[in-house]
Amino acid sequence: MSPTPWRWIPTLYLGQGLPYVAVMTLAVVMYKNLGVSNAQIALVTSWLYLPWVIKPLWSPLVDLLGRKRHWIVGLQLGVGAAFAGVALAVPVPDFLQWTLVMFWLLAFASATHDIAADGFYILALDRRRQAAFVGVRSTFYRLSMLGGQGGLVWLAGWWAQHHGGPVAGWQAVFVLLAGLFVAFAAWHAWALPRPAEDGPAPRTGEFWRGFVAVFRSFFARQDIVRVLVFLLVYRLGEAQLLKLVAPFLLDARADGGLGFTTQDVGLAYGTVGVAALTLGGLLGGWAISRAGLGRLLPVLLLAMNLPNLLYVWLAWAQPEGLAVVAAALAVEQFGYGFGFTAYMVFMLWVAGGPDGGNPHKTAHYALCTGFMALGMMLPGMAAGWLQEQLGYTAFFAWCCVATLPGFVAAARARIPRNFGKEEGPTP
Repeated sequence: MSPTPWRWIPTLYLGQGLPYVAVMTLAVVMYKNLGVSNAQIALVTSWLYLPWVIKPLWSPLVDLLGRKRHWIVGLQLGVGAAFAGVALAVPVPDFLQWTLVMFWLLAFASATHDIAADGFYILALDRRRQAAFVGVRSTFYRLSMLGGQGGLVWLAGWWAQHHGGPVAGWQAVFVLLAGLFVAFAAWHAWALPRPAEDGPAPRTGEFWRGFVAVFRSFFARQDIVRVLVFLLVYRLGEAQLLKLVAPFLLDARADGGLGFTTQDVGLAYGTVGVAALTLGGLLGGWAISRAGLGRLLPVLLLAMNLPNLLYVWLAWAQPEGLAVVAAALAVEQFGYGFGFTAYMVFMLWVAGGPDGGNPHKTAHYALCTGFMALGMMLPGMAAGWLQEQLGYTAFFAWCCVATLPGFVAAARARIPRNFGKEEGPTP
């Protein structure tokens, strides 16, 4: 009898989320603490999306070579080594260049780990359990954000205040992460199930013919244009807004920011905000399992995008109380968590194929996430420059306008109304 999914899904998706949070959020806060400009922060950290964009180029290798549980364990050890490298690079004179090298290595290892973890999830669970547990995996992925954006940012600020400044604070954080991933690798070597399907995928003729067949079968979909547009623009506004939230909270009020400390940001955005985002993700997964993705999609879109208006108000009013700001962030993050669940279930639908029998689910899911990353990378690269030209208030207003293409793409996606809906009790 296979082990309960509760034994491995929580830790697997904590392990998937933490490197991504480190590259995309901790790096932003760290560079802001170390005096790097908003434009440079947005540009260099957006480039770090590239491994997630191009991971489909090597995703068939994970399908065609070895077992995914072996990929998971080995890559978690690699992620731990990369975290240790960041810790060693923070205090050197050319810290920006050397930490970026380590973050690049971390991003490539993490992107490959995502391929293996998502593929393992699809192989180890039937379609009904995949939909039923999407809220659980989303929740623990979001808890990794809670630990990263909240606890680790707070720890960096506290350690910096009491033990030698921001360099010492961020070194402590990355040493802790390195040790955690060694522990994850040891746990998953024991805890992951051994599904019969976890092995090299069937090959079509020679190896490279099978490799090419994976891509050909994805792009041969009759609705591929609608699928790609949905993947690229669903989060167009969020892709720009996300890069500037932490700098906005940390920047001085005279510069249009809110002037909070690193510890305040860890508490308000990383703890209260991510807790609300987690709750929204759980509710979104439950709602889809009851109503179906196609039927619920308009509600999910509105819930995700309308609360972005709160950032316009925060930038215009510049409220001083941390509680007020934390409440606004919680509302926005709850809506985002609720709405983003639709994106995850959409990718499961695409990866499974029209009848759910796609033999290349892992690679096709990776292709989806690659386009998702591209949709975050390209808008995010210019976000810092755009904010410096417009100021925070006008920039956040622009981010709200940029959500409109997502509504058009969703209306044309033709998602089955009942996809993801439970037809019976969850096992």
